[in-house]
Amino acid sequence: MNLYEHTIIARQDSSASQIKQIKEKYIDIINKNKGNIVQTQEWGLMNLSYLIKKNRKGNYIHFKIEGDGSLIKELEKNEKLDKNLLRYLTVKVKKFDLETNYFSNDEKKIDEK
Repeated sequence: MNLYEHTIIARQDSSASQIKQIKEKYIDIINKNKGNIVQTQEWGLMNLSYLIKKNRKGNYIHFKIEGDGSLIKELEKNEKLDKNLLRYLTVKVKKFDLETNYFSNDEKKIDEK
């Protein structure tokens, strides 16, 4: 089994229920293709570095997945056809960093100090 980090960017005008549906759709695809989801993170609405399909922001969803190459091919095939997604990226990793959440709201921690 290979380890992958997979990030998708949904359109900025997607509602919370649409984001939830997108997330559940790709979780189902992963499970149907004998993959295992180790962790899922919703990073929320963030600015894009440049315009993508006339969008300045995007909703980020990040998955940490155990699976094989056919799982990734199936995921990316479905993502190419999904009109709600702007971009996706899959990176093969050697091990997962499960403790660090890079996009959490750190302002609360700074204020407490």
